[in-house]
This record gives sequence, structure tokens and C-alpha cells, in this order.
Amino acid sequence: MDTNLFTVIIGSGSYIPTKRILNDHFLNHAFYNKDGTILSKTNTDIVKQFGKITGIQERRYVSDDLVASDIAGVAAEDALKSSGINPESLDYIIVAHNFGDVKVENRRSDFVPALASRVKHNLGIINPLTVAYDLTWGCAGWLQGIIQADYFLKSGNAKRVMVIGTETLSRICDPHDRDSMIYADGAGAVILEAQHSSTPIGILSHVSKSYTDDLAYVLQMGCSYNPNFEGDAMFLKMNGRKLYENVLKTVPLTIKDCLDKASLSISDVNKLLIHQANEKMDEAIFRELFNLYGVEQVSSTDIMPMTISWLGNSSVATLPTLFDLMNKGKFVNQQFTKGTNIVFASVGAGVNMNAVTYRVPF
Repeated sequence: MDTNLFTVIIGSGSYIPTKRILNDHFLNHAFYNKDGTILSKTNTDIVKQFGKITGIQERRYVSDDLVASDIAGVAAEDALKSSGINPESLDYIIVAHNFGDVKVENRRSDFVPALASRVKHNLGIINPLTVAYDLTWGCAGWLQGIIQADYFLKSGNAKRVMVIGTETLSRICDPHDRDSMIYADGAGAVILEAQHSSTPIGILSHVSKSYTDDLAYVLQMGCSYNPNFEGDAMFLKMNGRKLYENVLKTVPLTIKDCLDKASLSISDVNKLLIHQANEKMDEAIFRELFNLYGVEQVSSTDIMPMTISWLGNSSVATLPTLFDLMNKGKFVNQQFTKGTNIVFASVGAGVNMNAVTYRVPF
């Protein structure tokens, strides 16, 4: 393996859906407990408490005519434009998602053909050596696609790879479960290229972990909490408390493991881009990470940029969307400069988690 070959992001793109769904949208919902009893609190109190805990004030939903592969294609076109490359030069198109294309009139997962094949088709790429495949790995799927791309590129088996994260969680959330307020839609994409450099740039290290013992089913599919719900639809369900408790124990250690592999410390980190499912949880991860180093905690505002307040949790799309906004200077006071050390971190169903250290090329 060429030790002077590094994986560098050369373009990024995203699609932010046009439908803004404010928290007040849920005031008329009927929310139930897991046991089928209706929640005792008023919806006003439920929604207010939700906003305080999660930091979410609004989220984005796709319009009825769009599915996950459609918005993935828009993000891909944006990334291609950003990179300026010929689409036919891509060696791989990796699309991370978890539910496939879910139509508003038929809310079933559609995986055939693969979303990556649909994206490649819609982009008009005809090169048969542009291999397109899907990756389902929970909310950590997009970052795992980045890790796979790094293996391809550093081994010399590819020169350019596009990795896309796309999801329409609004189509698979139970309207009678208060957790439904967390979920959102979106898509993001990056294009990575193998580049030679005499100094370390791009991806410096990565770590992946799967906790499948007592955590395998903290996120799973289940029936509506409303016992009178008509139909046999399955919805995304989450044991939020158990997930929260274990994430605080495992994610900071995973980030530290990744930094150790790159011979970096917490003081070397300029930006922490973390999967955004819950603002309170992410802030707690940030505190625990600094505690591991015995370093007095600094303000998270500058180091850990957050979009969850207005974009919600769009699963695999949260990280690439955040990166694209910062990469293009669309996030106030949160731009990258040459030499910036970035840590990506994500966790999702499985329970799967990962982290990547990345240095912006000089």
C-alpha cells in the first residue's frame, strides 16, 4: 500500500427538503405510551418538553412526489458540480440508507433495484465500471460508506468514490409516538479522491464498532402505539433511555480510539461533526469526551456545530448535510480552513457506531 496516498474530499452536495414542519404541527396529534395508553400530559407540555430536551424546533419533510433516491440524486448532482469531475470517472457510488424508497401512497420499503443503481441511472452514468451499491448500517451508514471508500482508495483499487446518505424518516415514523417528532428527511453526498501528499491529509484514521449484545434492538420496527391504528404498517421504534445511557459510555471512547490511531489528542480537534439525534445527548457526549482527557471542558459552540434545531434527525443525511453547509460557507462562523482537523462520529441502529479523523488539505 502506498503510504503517501490519502483519501480527500473534493466535492460535496446536499438536499434540504422544502417542507418546514414546526413543533406546533404536533399539537393535534394523539400520543400513546408503549402499552397503548394515551399520554397523561397535554400536547402543549409534551411538545414543550420535547423541544427543551432535543433542541429540535423544526424539521424538514420531503414533498409527496419525492422518495429517497430522488433526493439522493439531487445531492449527488450538487456534489458533482462542486467537484467539477466527469461523473463517468467515478469508480463507486455508495448510497447509505435504511428504508429504501418509501412512497407516500404506499409506505413500504422498496430496495429493488438498489438505490445506488437508481441514482446512477438518473445521473445518466453509463460506465459499467462505476459500481453502485447500497449500505444499510443504521444512522452511522454514511460514515461507514466513507470508511469503505477509504479502503478502496488507499488500496489503489479506486481513484474516485461518491458516498451518499439519504433518508425519508417522515414516511416510517408512528404519528402516535412522541419520538416521531425527532425524525426528518434529507440527503447529502461527498466525492472522495485518492491523492498523493508528502504530509498527512484527508482521512487520517477511522474506527467502527458494533454492540449487538443487549443493544441490538434498542432501535427496531414495530406496530403503532395506538391500539386502534388501522392497518399493519410497521414504524421505527426506539428505546431512547437505554440508547442514551449506553451512547454516553461508548461513543466518547470510540472517538478517543480514533484520535489515538491518528496520534492526535482532544486539543488537536478543531471541529467535531457528530450525528445529530438529540442535542442533550450530543452535549453530554462532548462533556464525556473531554473528561476522558482530563481536560477542562470548553464551549461546544465553536467546536461542535449543530443543525438539529432546524433540520431534526435525518439519519444518514445529518453528517453529509452538515459538512456540505460548512464546506460551502453556508453555516455562519463554522467554516473550514486549510489544516483543520475534523472528527466525524455517528451512532445508530445495530447498535453501530464509528468515527473518522480528517484533515482539510493544505
